[in-house]
Order: sequence, then C-alpha cells, then structure tokens
Amino acid sequence: MKKFLGIVLTLGIVASLVGCGNKTETTTAAKVDTSNIKMGRVEYAAHGTKCFTVAVVAVSGDTIVGASIDDYQFMGKDVAKGVPNSDKDFGLQGYKDPNMVLASKKANAKYYSDLMKEEAKATKPLDESYAAIEKYVTGKTVADLEKTLNDNDAKKMVDAVSGATLQDTKGYVTALVEAAKTAK
Repeated sequence: MKKFLGIVLTLGIVASLVGCGNKTETTTAAKVDTSNIKMGRVEYAAHGTKCFTVAVVAVSGDTIVGASIDDYQFMGKDVAKGVPNSDKDFGLQGYKDPNMVLASKKANAKYYSDLMKEEAKATKPLDESYAAIEKYVTGKTVADLEKTLNDNDAKKMVDAVSGATLQDTKGYVTALVEAAKTAK
C-alpha cells in the first residue's frame, strides 16, 4: 500500500509541475487524470489451487496507473512469517496444523524464491517477477491487456512480460485486469 501511495503522490506532483514547464514538452504523467483515480481489488486464483492472489490496481479511466500483487499460502512457521495475528487467536484457533501459518509470498520472498530455485529451478526471485508484472500492466488499458491475454497462451505470456519468469504470469496479469474492472 505504501508503494501505491508513493506512486499516486508522485503522479500528482508530476502532473502539477507539468503545467509549469515548457508547453511543447509532453510526459506520460500529463496524460493521467490524477483527480479521477479509482481503486480495484480482487482475490483471485492466479497460481494454482494451493494459494490465492490479492490483486490491487489504481486506474484512471480504463488505464492502470498503479498495481500490486501478492500470493498467500500456508508455509511452515519455522521458515515463514505469517500474516498479522498468526500468533494470536486468528492463527492459534484457526489453523488446522499449528506448525503452519498463512503467509504472504512477497513478505517471505527470499524463503519462497530459494524454495522455488531448489524445487522448480526458478531463475529469478519471486518479488522481481511480481515487480516486472506490476510494471508491465502500469500505463496499459484494460482493453490492451485483454487483447494481449487473448493473443497469448500461458507460455507465450511469460515472454510477453519482460523481466517476469513466473509460469503463471498470465494468471497474475488476468488478476490485475479483473481488479481494474472492479475499480470504484
């Protein structure tokens, strides 16, 4: 959320300064109506059946101006930091296995990336791939992203998003598009 607020504040400052500069120059930020930013959020199954994704976007019109994704799954509490209250009633009374916690993959990126490097031969840390996906959707319209999703299968989608190596890149982009559609 801090990252998103930083983006929104930066866009607002840039947009206000654009009017002070040379009138012949244009910037991408000048095209974004920062007074009409809406938020969208969905919980989505972007990566299989053993976790869930939370996708959040800020949109202006139907252009995504900020994005954030994270996956949550159960991980061993000896190796992962759980979500808030995992060590309180929520976790102590709610988890089937007391040795597991519901955890953010982003908050546990080093552990999860090392695990995926060992088990699935991952070549890039998870948080770097998430950041590449977030950057990829930012500045694009929902219609443009839907066209890209329709034109590419899951394997080709990994190549379409420069810097992301996740096999479920298509699922993450889809989750962000779905979040954009819910923006209010």
